Amino acid sequence: MIGSLRGILFDRALRTDHPSGEALIEVGGVGYRVLMAASALARLGEIGSPVFLHIHTHVREDAIILYGFPSRDERLCFESLIAAHGVGPAVALALLSIHSPAALRRAVAAGDAAALTLVPGVGAKTASRLLIELKSRLDFDLDLPDLVSVGPGGVSPASPRAEVRVALAGLGYGADEVRDAISGLPDEGPLEELLRSALRHLAGAR
Repeated sequence: MIGSLRGILFDRALRTDHPSGEALIEVGGVGYRVLMAASALARLGEIGSPVFLHIHTHVREDAIILYGFPSRDERLCFESLIAAHGVGPAVALALLSIHSPAALRRAVAAGDAAALTLVPGVGAKTASRLLIELKSRLDFDLDLPDLVSVGPGGVSPASPRAEVRVALAGLGYGADEVRDAISGLPDEGPLEELLRSALRHLAGAR
C-alpha cells in the first residue's frame, strides 16, 4: 500500500464537472496518477516542482486509485469522510475542495448544515446526516475557538498561536503532536519565535 509520494510534478489537470483534479507525480522515472481536491492541486506549485504528498490508496475490484493530500491532517479528514455512510471518495474530495479540515470541523461542531450544502452533490438531507455521523469521526481537539471563519470554506488564524497551529498542521504533524507542541506557547508573541519553539519541541519529542 502506498502511503506517500515524493517526486516531481509532471502534469496536472482540473475536472470541469467536479471540484477535483489529477496530478501526475514522477518518482524514479515512474509516473503516478493521483486524484486530489482542487484546492490542494492548486497548492502544488509549478510543473517541474518537487512535491510531497500523503497518499490514501483506494482498492477496488477493477482499479487501485491513489488520492493525494499536501498534509497528513487532510488525508485523515478524507478517511473520516469516506468512512461515513453514503460518502464516497468523490464527495469527500468535493468537501475538502470547499472546506479545509479546520473549517469542516467548525461546521460540524456548530451543526452548520448550510455550509455542507455548498458542496456539489450534498443536499440538505445528506448534510444533516453527515453532521451526526462526522461528530463522532472527526478530531475536535485542535482548540478550534482560536480559528475564525472568514467565508465559505475559509478560516483565518485569530492569534499568532493559532497561526502556529495552522502551520504545523500544514507541515503534516498530527493532531496530538500539534496539541502537545502548542500547549506551552503564549497566546501572543512574534510568530517566527513561536513557530521555532514549537518545532524545537517537536524535534525533541521524536
